[in-house]
Amino acid sequence: MKAKQTLKDAILIILGILSAGMGLKGFLLSSHFIDGGVTGISMLLANIFGFPISILIFILNVPFLWLGYRKLGLIFAIKSTLAIGGLSLCLAFINFPDVTPDKLLTAVFGGVFIGSGIGLAMRGGAVLDGTEIAALLVSKKTQIMKVSDVVLILNVVIFGTAAFFISIESALYSILTYLAASKMIDFILNGIEQYTGVTVISVYSEAIRKSITENLGRGVTVYQGKSGYGKDGQINDPRDIIFTVATRFEIPSLKQTILKIDPRAFIVQQSIDDTTGGLLKRKGMH
Repeated sequence: MKAKQTLKDAILIILGILSAGMGLKGFLLSSHFIDGGVTGISMLLANIFGFPISILIFILNVPFLWLGYRKLGLIFAIKSTLAIGGLSLCLAFINFPDVTPDKLLTAVFGGVFIGSGIGLAMRGGAVLDGTEIAALLVSKKTQIMKVSDVVLILNVVIFGTAAFFISIESALYSILTYLAASKMIDFILNGIEQYTGVTVISVYSEAIRKSITENLGRGVTVYQGKSGYGKDGQINDPRDIIFTVATRFEIPSLKQTILKIDPRAFIVQQSIDDTTGGLLKRKGMH
């Protein structure tokens, strides 16, 4: 089982390296567009000083790999070192076709390939860019900024520098590349079937529970609670609180079912990045 998982991780990381290499050499480098993070810094320095990007990507990631080893463990550090080393070798020795001179297509699809590569590598337990490691550690230490805030600040600096040293047009296209890459990372990690958590508070909770489980085929969890503010302003009747998880495509029918039973039901929705276990798939209805 462990060997099978190791093989799966290795395949994901190799596919990630090839995809990121295609995004960089097949699209971005010829048009002098850059990405965010350490990869973006490497591309920026390669544009300004003419250093080989394959060497820069590995050297600039070394401090982050050391941080990853100290904070996230040896296995993660080994996988990430091999992944980043593989990307460097890929850029140095594999020839990718220069796909298109169109700037808009270059920005969008360059980001798609890079984001796919980063996402696949992350699914394999590694990173192709050390920025996320640094952002995670900074956010934990300061407890003021989120990981996304740290990454955003770094990328603002990178794209601002690109606008100054390369051109404003290249910087703007590079922002488009970064956005496309970010979306692809989310898609690879979370998939198209994103989940939504739904909490329902109603006096008809038992009827709602039966309808969700029997008619919609979803699993539910029931919490015991109390009405916090009744007509007299005091804690009032006990309530059963229903919690379920559904895909975004199922939300309209779920809400319709709930509101048909109780038009005054209080419904709260929240996005869920990922789920494990439980009754997430629809039961076969007969």
